[in-house]
Amino acid sequence: MNPLLSVRNLTRLYAPDTGCQAVNFDLYPGEVLGIVGESGSGKSTLLSVLSGRVKPDCGTVSYRNADGQLVQVYEASDAQRRALLTTEWGFVEQNPRDGLRMTVSAGANIGERLMAQGVRHYGQLRQAGLDWLAQVEIDPGRIDDRPRTFSGGMQQRLQIARNLVSEPRLVFMDEPTGGLDVSVQAHLLDLLRGLVRELQLAVVIVTHDLAVARLLADRLMVMRRSRVVEAGLTDQVLDDPQHAYSQLLVSSVLQP
Repeated sequence: MNPLLSVRNLTRLYAPDTGCQAVNFDLYPGEVLGIVGESGSGKSTLLSVLSGRVKPDCGTVSYRNADGQLVQVYEASDAQRRALLTTEWGFVEQNPRDGLRMTVSAGANIGERLMAQGVRHYGQLRQAGLDWLAQVEIDPGRIDDRPRTFSGGMQQRLQIARNLVSEPRLVFMDEPTGGLDVSVQAHLLDLLRGLVRELQLAVVIVTHDLAVARLLADRLMVMRRSRVVEAGLTDQVLDDPQHAYSQLLVSSVLQP
């Protein structure tokens, strides 16, 4: 099986040890890669570079598209990268207000992704909105309500529906449960885990929460001061960390 995403020597530095540097990995279809580390370790910078939002200083990001063609993401035009983010890729922001249009209805937020793929039939767009609201456990009767009237947890579920309605092959997630109450987090994680498995999504998820990583990720990369210091299967990294920083990270979570 060919990798869906191949990353080689990816580097974007803002200052020494600030950003990400010399990152290498392959991501396969249906696989979930978690990126963990303390604040400032470079997780979010890496996610921004992987998703085509921030250009690297050096290195390559190669993506195998739905037609089987290998796309060199940073040799593509800005328009081509934007097109990927509205069709074959998705991006779930930590703050759902950054990933939603708050001034239009919930249904319009979902329908916009389909319109970017050429769907124009109103009935089809509305039905997709109804179906996806139900799938993320939002009352379909709220399809005409604006996201600003929703709770934080509902906004995040709506953002997930907005991203997944177009059946992306790869989704980037930046702290998707951050800022939510514990009970809301647990509900959202159950929903995410079910959708990822059902739709066989490839996912790159950034989180500071090792419990989230354990629940969702197949593989894990631990970052510290812009570098990946350990990588492996999630259970192996969390149950038997080899790097001193990974050991400290895990033990700090396990301390009462």
